[in-house]
Amino acid sequence: QVQLVESGGGLVQAGGSLRLSCAASGNNFNVGARSWYRQTSGNQRELVAVATSAGTDYADSVTGRFTMSADNAQNTVHLQMNSLRPEDTGVYYCNWRWAAYNIWGQGTQVTVSS
Repeated sequence: QVQLVESGGGLVQAGGSLRLSCAASGNNFNVGARSWYRQTSGNQRELVAVATSAGTDYADSVTGRFTMSADNAQNTVHLQMNSLRPEDTGVYYCNWRWAAYNIWGQGTQVTVSS
């Protein structure tokens, strides 16, 4: 069973950068879809970036500012977030989906001050 642990959240000023990490335990994390979601205040959880064997896609709101990468040897994915805006504030979750599995991490808080 894959378990996910996010890290790297924190408080940053607008225009700053943060790098989130999602470390996976268990097998098969490198197959299927690996994603980052976020839940901002008063809103539903939304997809930020998703990586599959076909490539990586981003939400329009983060395209050009966020980059998702993978370190398969370390069973880890990262989300590099640049040019952060106050509206990026929220809890960021790592997600893995493959076959019948749909696994979530516990989330990491990102707060961007204006």
